[in-house]
Amino acid sequence: MDPFQFKKEFMLGVSTSSTQIEGANKNNSWYGWCTEKDISESKICSHACDHWNRVREDTELLKDLHVQTYRMSLDWSRIEPSPGEYSIDSIQHYREEIQLLLEGGIKPLVTLHHFADPVWFLKSGGWEDSRNSARFIDYAVFVVEELGDLVSDWIIFNEPNVYAIFGYLFGIFPPGIKSIEKTLQVAAQLIQTHIKLYELIYEIRKECQFKGETMVGTAIHFRIFDGLTLVGKKTASFVEYIFHDVIADGMSSGRLRPPLTIKNMKIKKGRYLDFLGVNYYTRNIVEFALDPSLYFHKLIHDTTLDKSDLGWDIYPEGIYRICKKYYRKYKLPLFITENGISDRFDNRRPLYIVDHLAYIAKAAREGIPIERYYHWTLMDNYEWNEDESIKFGLYHWDLESQERSARKSAELYSQLCRKKAFTEEMIAEFFPGKT
Repeated sequence: MDPFQFKKEFMLGVSTSSTQIEGANKNNSWYGWCTEKDISESKICSHACDHWNRVREDTELLKDLHVQTYRMSLDWSRIEPSPGEYSIDSIQHYREEIQLLLEGGIKPLVTLHHFADPVWFLKSGGWEDSRNSARFIDYAVFVVEELGDLVSDWIIFNEPNVYAIFGYLFGIFPPGIKSIEKTLQVAAQLIQTHIKLYELIYEIRKECQFKGETMVGTAIHFRIFDGLTLVGKKTASFVEYIFHDVIADGMSSGRLRPPLTIKNMKIKKGRYLDFLGVNYYTRNIVEFALDPSLYFHKLIHDTTLDKSDLGWDIYPEGIYRICKKYYRKYKLPLFITENGISDRFDNRRPLYIVDHLAYIAKAAREGIPIERYYHWTLMDNYEWNEDESIKFGLYHWDLESQERSARKSAELYSQLCRKKAFTEEMIAEFFPGKT
């Protein structure tokens, strides 16, 4: 275990999503999903961390961590509860939240779409209906016009690859569809929508003379897919292409890779990302499976690696490999927009954070422009299809009392954020015996 240092311009923060922490909203796609599917207790989904009513308290947690930046998302269904009808109260709430961040010296990175859709949007056909892209664009334009004087950095879609594949191919996210054709259709719509909004966000901020350099990106869920056999390696390469490259190529350059198409629509090739957001958690070994229900592949865990509470392999080198590969491919600045571990007792999280940051520091020394790191997440929250035992937070969250309490990893991360370094003193304090 060795010390490492980041440049003074490097920013450390944490990342959250509105659906997972805000609570008090039954108008988005996930409330109906978790209730209908009896996923954990519905009160976890509906109440979450009650962040909507505890913004000031949670902003103090961010300040205690000494983060320089905070990635948050907006709940579309709050802002546009009915088609074309915008809630001034909701946009004002988000405005006040962002102002609190700025007053605390914390730069916001705002995500416009983090998995959740308004119920009315799904009822009108969702992303399967090409006409609905305009509805999302209208919402996004409203948001940027209302908040663009405070926010210069935007992510349009969080993990569009996961959204399309889990929601329309595997059927394990809303709307629960299993169709290759619709998956491709939705993926193409997300790319087209991203490209239109990339240009519009720039236009709005320029026309309104908002201060600050505009930065627009996307956050892709990247995994390491490794094959051990020749067939496994070829299968892993195909899985990587479908899961990563098809969406990332489209959103970065407007290039529609096979098997994507958009009928009667031509996308002008160009540059449509100012940064690439990397969400990285784990690695999978891939093998071919002669089973069409598994789409001819299976994912295997490495028995030699430690595991998170979710059973995910802990593989820090993967973040280095991902950054190196996709910087070479796209030549874009990189933001690590999510990286974290489910660790109920906080036994593995401190080392997980340090090991991943060490590989990021290594990549930076080699000239890869990694500009930010966002730990997932601030506090335990509603974790999609998983039950309440899944704990990703630097802060422990109690469902009943809604109390937040700092874990040991929060103390470590606070020092990392403040010093932008991992020092000999920190090794002695948090990892005695490893000096």
